Amino acid sequence: MTLSAFCGAIAAAFDTGPPDGQQDLDAALQVEGEGELPSYFAVTDLAVATIGMTGLALARLTPGTKSMPHPVTVDRRLASFWFGTTVRPIGWTLPGVWDEIAGNYRASDGWVRLHTNAAKHRAAALAVPECAPNKQDVGRAVSGWEVEPLELAVLAAGGCAAVMRSLEGWADHAQGAAVAGEPLVLWQRHDAVAPGRQDIEPGRPLAGVRVLDLTRILAGPVATRFLAGFGADVLRIDPPGWDEPAAAPEVTLGKRCAGLDLTDRGDREVFERLLAQADILLHGYRPGALEGLGYGPAERRLRYPGLVDVSLDAYGWSGPWAGRRGFDSLVQMSSGIAAYGMKKEGADGPVALPVQALDHGTGYLLAAAALHALHKRRTEGAVLSARLSLARTAHLLVSTARDAQEGPGPVPDDADVEPVQEPMAWGPARRVRFPMQVGGLAPSWRYPAGRLRSAPPAFETAV
Repeated sequence: MTLSAFCGAIAAAFDTGPPDGQQDLDAALQVEGEGELPSYFAVTDLAVATIGMTGLALARLTPGTKSMPHPVTVDRRLASFWFGTTVRPIGWTLPGVWDEIAGNYRASDGWVRLHTNAAKHRAAALAVPECAPNKQDVGRAVSGWEVEPLELAVLAAGGCAAVMRSLEGWADHAQGAAVAGEPLVLWQRHDAVAPGRQDIEPGRPLAGVRVLDLTRILAGPVATRFLAGFGADVLRIDPPGWDEPAAAPEVTLGKRCAGLDLTDRGDREVFERLLAQADILLHGYRPGALEGLGYGPAERRLRYPGLVDVSLDAYGWSGPWAGRRGFDSLVQMSSGIAAYGMKKEGADGPVALPVQALDHGTGYLLAAAALHALHKRRTEGAVLSARLSLARTAHLLVSTARDAQEGPGPVPDDADVEPVQEPMAWGPARRVRFPMQVGGLAPSWRYPAGRLRSAPPAFETAV
């Protein structure tokens, strides 16, 4: 029942399901294959549901019957892999995911996680406990702190940290309660525009759709990778100096990646032209960041009235932590996921999910929200914006807490991997086959994965 419950919750949030209820939903979303990621939560069900329901949102945009979109097929085994790493390098090696300082540390009264992949976050984590840049010294320094003062001090210094809380502790926390009260997708309706129906190109249902991608690790890039796979013209914009060496080969597939400095007058003019041309803006800046640059929600709506505006943050859009910096691994600590795994496993430290499921699940939900809003704009002239968060996805997942791990998880073999090599910027690679098809249509990415800021800041699709 977990998969059906996930699908029902997503259908209710996005209106992506067929019109006649769960029976039609089960017929439209066909699941095949076997496999279960080892976890005390239903991670593979979340993967199948978020990928499959995003497929149903895409099917709404493709020609089909009036009452039922094209059927969507999801392979359960492959869906598990696409919640992890899909790249299989040939003759080269992917960089490590984590900075050497990143990790869980035992303080005097509990556990805290430090996220240090970004240089400024690393500097803050080292400055607060005043320690040398190695894991042993950080551990010794952290052991003399209480967890909550340390968490707050790191955040105040511009870093990222999270205390490990239990499921019950998070439910009782003001932020946990705020997130529980938020919808899975927080929609806002704006002044309508003229409907804009568009001819659908066979095999590329999103051809001609321009997506401006202002997202970073990892949920937002997962969303725009999906959109690119079905024909969208995705242009990713990054600031000077930002890099994602471990994630870029995974999530830049199908996109063109440019760079702009939004504090530079000339680059701002380019950015404003891109906003005027975009159909969809997908952004993951911390709440308040775009406002500080002069591109807040009110300004965007006034200047770009037909824009589909989809955003995400870590900890939700209400409550005392709205706007707090965060990543998947930190939200797992805050929301009780890591503590529950530790308790059930009898481990001597936090036990994370086997994959960054909050990022991946939220990524597909972001894509579904963008597709739903695009469908409404094309057919009704409705203009919608949507806000999602990692913490709200976590709230959906923790409802599946169980006493034992399923598994062991599936292991990919040659049959799971595309036979054709992808000529990435770092070298050739093969990629795990995508788990979903819409009416027999699978994604096809025009561009191999490439480096950030490697393309000019311009859409390819003519305006």
